[in-house]
Amino acid sequence: MRHRQLFIPALLLVFVIIIFPAKAQDSMIGDISYVYLEKLITIAKENYPRMKSVQSRVDIARINVTKQSVAWLDPLTVSFIYAPNYTFNIVDPTYFDGIQLGLSVNIGSILQKPFNVKQAKREVEIARADLAEYNMTLEAEVRRRYFTYIQLLNLLKVQSKSLVDAQSVAEQVRLRYEKSEVTFDVYSQAMVALGSARSARISAESSMLIAKVSLEELVTRKLEEIK
Repeated sequence: MRHRQLFIPALLLVFVIIIFPAKAQDSMIGDISYVYLEKLITIAKENYPRMKSVQSRVDIARINVTKQSVAWLDPLTVSFIYAPNYTFNIVDPTYFDGIQLGLSVNIGSILQKPFNVKQAKREVEIARADLAEYNMTLEAEVRRRYFTYIQLLNLLKVQSKSLVDAQSVAEQVRLRYEKSEVTFDVYSQAMVALGSARSARISAESSMLIAKVSLEELVTRKLEEIK
């Protein structure tokens, strides 16, 4: 009868460890630092390689506008011919001697030039729009990965507390089992609960580290280096 009375509370204690996670803080909101988050966003915008690439497209487009704007003389071609007065060309006889200047104008290029400048300016607008869009995309991605990291960091704390509780319960059940106060079935379930808690903590550690590396990928440095 005594074994039966001890069996029920011990078994319930094991079920509590298996089914319910350890009680930790009710929300992760308190661990979120928006000041730190803004710092991460700023660093990502300054150092992430693709951001630099998108910014370079804007710079190249602006240079092209300047190039097209100052190229109005390109359609003009100046040439000169030097014909000494003591020479005579049978194939192409000339009636002038000395230096002769020539000027040719490509009318088509002149007419096309305003459209080239307009197109170059339009390319600047497109490049700037792409830069603005990527700024928003990168900022949103940094926020998402930061919140995921905080979430998994808190989950790791919960699983760590669960493991401590499971170890405590397993030790209590082991001592009672050695005194024949609980059955082997209760002892076995306590060991299973302990194993599950250990596995859950390892899984939580892995998920947290992956989230951390994912966030560090965007800021291009270790989080520990950012204060």
